Amino acid sequence: MHSVIAHHFWDRPGGGELVMASIAHAMARSGYQPVLTSLSDFEPRKYLDWFGIDISSYPRISMGIKLRSFGLYMRLLVWYPVKIALRRYSPGIIFIDSPTYKPLINDLRRKNIKLFEYIHFPLDLSFRRKYASLGYYYTEDQYMAERYTRFPLNVYAWLYSKLFDKFARENPFQVSTAVLTNSHWTASIIRMAFNEDPIVLNPPLPPNSPITSNNKSFNERRPYVVMVGRYAEEKRYHWVLENIVPKLIKEVPQARVVIMGSAGTSTSESYYNYLVKTALRSGLRVGTSASHILNANVILMKNVPRREMINLLDESRVFLHATINEHWGIAVAEAMARGLPVVVHKSGGAWSDLALNGEVGLGYEGVDEAVNALAKLMTDSRAWSNYSMKSLDRVRDITFDKFIDKLAELVRKIL
Repeated sequence: MHSVIAHHFWDRPGGGELVMASIAHAMARSGYQPVLTSLSDFEPRKYLDWFGIDISSYPRISMGIKLRSFGLYMRLLVWYPVKIALRRYSPGIIFIDSPTYKPLINDLRRKNIKLFEYIHFPLDLSFRRKYASLGYYYTEDQYMAERYTRFPLNVYAWLYSKLFDKFARENPFQVSTAVLTNSHWTASIIRMAFNEDPIVLNPPLPPNSPITSNNKSFNERRPYVVMVGRYAEEKRYHWVLENIVPKLIKEVPQARVVIMGSAGTSTSESYYNYLVKTALRSGLRVGTSASHILNANVILMKNVPRREMINLLDESRVFLHATINEHWGIAVAEAMARGLPVVVHKSGGAWSDLALNGEVGLGYEGVDEAVNALAKLMTDSRAWSNYSMKSLDRVRDITFDKFIDKLAELVRKIL
């Protein structure tokens, strides 16, 4: 029997793509041949480079849409290639990670197809006015507001909110066989909206981000604070450059902040250029490659090869995550796998499920709290060793193989 793994845009190395590729492997292991559906064309072989996951043998249906800058709008049509898959493969299971599948519901019920919805974050709260009082509407939630409250993206988001209701299902618990999500933080948000609890299934570490077996000690590492993630405003790199770095280098003069991000769109390129100007305006010395580290306060690196990224993680002392209300935080998990203590904002899944509300990593809300946490881990070898060990212990429970086993067992129990 076939299973459909429906995702709107497979052609980037993001957390959603990692989860859906991992789900495809779990379905294959459970005896359900995966069929990948997408609005855009994508090259499966890239997944070996990005994550170490081979999805090249799975059939795929793509609509060939190339609106890379309109990824949010592509979600509205995620159901369309699934319709084609229903006719071509007669699947018994569908996994989907967008709520915009209303046009599928009658077919699913008529054919008794089991639907599993994986919620990275409930977009209902972001784009439906009736949930605005919960505080996560796109104009209020800091994760969304960083990106969608200024022209022209404010218009982009406003129009999307008008179209959302035409394609989105109402309550996922009323139409799906099971509702899954990435963290206990996201689960609490889902419960606020729908008054039911989803199943928490943390995303896995990618197979090509192994847990280090040779963790470098405090003294073997350099006084680098490292950040990883695409160049996008919600990552708040600008906040770090304006507020954190100037104070941190006063506390720890030898400190360096290394940011490694992907920049594959005109929007991300524009943000990257803005960051360079912001750093210079803040009086910081700026470099753009690892060779500049000794002579700069901040290194802004684009599209770093994975091997080089892992080497820099292994050389650094602390990982900083600046996003507010991050739903999960795969970059945080990857850093922990290299033995790095982490400093994250006291919100989102990175805080609840990776830092375990302060048990495993340090958290902050304001600038001074963040700087103090970074300075402590950069200068106190005993504290560093404690949190380094805790990072490694935590990520041993979210390996790729454990994710596959957990999901396969879940499907067996439900079906």
